[in-house]
Amino acid sequence: MRVTPAVVAAERTWVEDRGEVVVPLVNRVRRDLGDAFDTTVDPITDEQYHDAVETVFSDGDRAVNVAALVAILRDLDVEGDYPGFVVDEQLGRQLAATIAGGQPLSTLAEATFHYADVTTHGDSDDDAAGLDDLDAALAAGFQTRLPGWEWTKGESPFGVEPDGE
Repeated sequence: MRVTPAVVAAERTWVEDRGEVVVPLVNRVRRDLGDAFDTTVDPITDEQYHDAVETVFSDGDRAVNVAALVAILRDLDVEGDYPGFVVDEQLGRQLAATIAGGQPLSTLAEATFHYADVTTHGDSDDDAAGLDDLDAALAAGFQTRLPGWEWTKGESPFGVEPDGE
């Protein structure tokens, strides 16, 4: 695999176009997690998804990693599927975390990936095994990155002001 700026741009377009699958998946995951944690989580819109894709891909260092992981998962298929279970899980977790950003969001995205992956299945037996992991990773990463959770709406009460030294 050779990753060039043109490849990164093509993968950005693919991720952006995948919004028709990812946005409903994000909203289902948010609804389910909201129910599980007894809270209301705002759904995302197509526009929020597209803006977040642009933000992720505008950071060249993040973009090249996201593009490479997307390309691998789009094509990943292991004979018999189960032997490839670990590699597609690893790649999916890393993609979700990379999209979400730094800590603590990256850890939350990895955890959300597992839930999204369990509830996501390919549309066709002809789909590469990694495609449902890719959809789950995109949903987990973007749902974590985007606002909508009550706890993200204000400043953290744990920030410590400098002593003024």
